[in-house]
Amino acid sequence: MNGLMFLIPVALGMGAFGLAMFFWAMKDGQFEDLDGAAHRILIDDEDEPK
Repeated sequence: MNGLMFLIPVALGMGAFGLAMFFWAMKDGQFEDLDGAAHRILIDDEDEPK
């Protein structure tokens, strides 16, 4: 029982932290260009030196 008194607040805190980081990423524009990465993988960059 004593373990639950410690683990439940820790789990709730971690969930709140994850939710806060998700909203921060949304506000920062991390999910604006969803198609860009999918299109960039198809571009063949043979002209660039390696």
